[in-house]
Amino acid sequence: QVQLVESGGGLVQAGDSLRLSCIISGTDGTDARNHAMGWYRQTPGHQRELVAYITGGHTDFYGDSMKGRFSISRDNDKNAVYLDVNNLRPDDTGVYFCLYCQYYRCSSTGQGDWGRGTQVTVSS
Repeated sequence: QVQLVESGGGLVQAGDSLRLSCIISGTDGTDARNHAMGWYRQTPGHQRELVAYITGGHTDFYGDSMKGRFSISRDNDKNAVYLDVNNLRPDDTGVYFCLYCQYYRCSSTGQGDWGRGTQVTVSS
C-alpha cells in the first residue's frame, strides 16, 4: 500500500520562502517512475486545486496562476517530491497535499494516493 507523508508546513510571514517535502513508501523506485507526483492545495473557501505535478522523467506542469512562485522537483532515488514556494502571500494559506498520481500524469482533480496534507499559514 502506497503511503505519503508531507512535511515542511508551518507558520510563516508574507514574503518568506518554504520547501514542502513528501516521502512516498510502499512502492519501489522503478514503479514510481511510471507515476507522476503532484502537489495540490485547499485554501479556505475554495476547492482543492492543482499546484503542480512532475512526471517520472522530471517534466513539470503547473496549475493556472501557479507559475513563477512555485517550483516542483522530485528525487526518484529517495521516492520524494518537493515543492518550493517563494514570496509567500497570505492567500497561499491552506493545506497542501501530496499525490502519487494514478498514471504518468496528474489530473486537475487528482486521482491516486493522497497524503494527509501539511498546513501552511502565511501571516501578513
